Amino acid sequence: MKSCLICDDHVLVREALAGTVRLAWPDAVITEVGDFHSAWAAAAKGPDVAIVDLMMPGADPVTGVRRLVAAAPHAAILIVTGTDDDRLMLELLDLGIAGFAAKTSSGGVIEAALRLIAAGGRYLPARLAEIAAARAVTGLPAVPFPLEPGHLLTERQLDVLRLVARGLSNKEVAQLLDLSPATVKTHLAHVQIVLGAKNRTDAAIRARERNLLP
Repeated sequence: MKSCLICDDHVLVREALAGTVRLAWPDAVITEVGDFHSAWAAAAKGPDVAIVDLMMPGADPVTGVRRLVAAAPHAAILIVTGTDDDRLMLELLDLGIAGFAAKTSSGGVIEAALRLIAAGGRYLPARLAEIAAARAVTGLPAVPFPLEPGHLLTERQLDVLRLVARGLSNKEVAQLLDLSPATVKTHLAHVQIVLGAKNRTDAAIRARERNLLP
């Protein structure tokens, strides 16, 4: 059973995120808090994953997240934010954050990102991944991706990817695999996150480059 800490100072956002968590793990134990002080206290209980907003009462983003990481060193932390400050995100990445998602992301994307980081992967926006890779070339700390992409995809997700690569629509894939279109969409979102793809076509290209497709 997964345990999840949701940190956001807006009740409606917390409720929406809790609903998304339950789609991934129906039996998850969810704790909701609205400020950094409460987040630090709750993090001490050792959640498996945490979803964190940067702009909360109690601390500045870096201090707040640093203390959260210290309180829950084994938690996979997903930052859900509206910021596009690359310097700030890189600083947070150096603290060991597992991923970043935009506040405008769909529930399917957030769910897929949560599954990915819970499995040991990282979800980074394409722009941030490119910057982090460039830092690695200069000798600065690299961004680790502890598992190969193929190890983070289920057989069903690979089935979806194979059919999408053949040009089938979500509806056609759903019919062939006896799934709902919403489930196909979630699987595809997870695939795109794991492969760092911008869209379904890019996902197929990247999958072939990694020998995940015939």
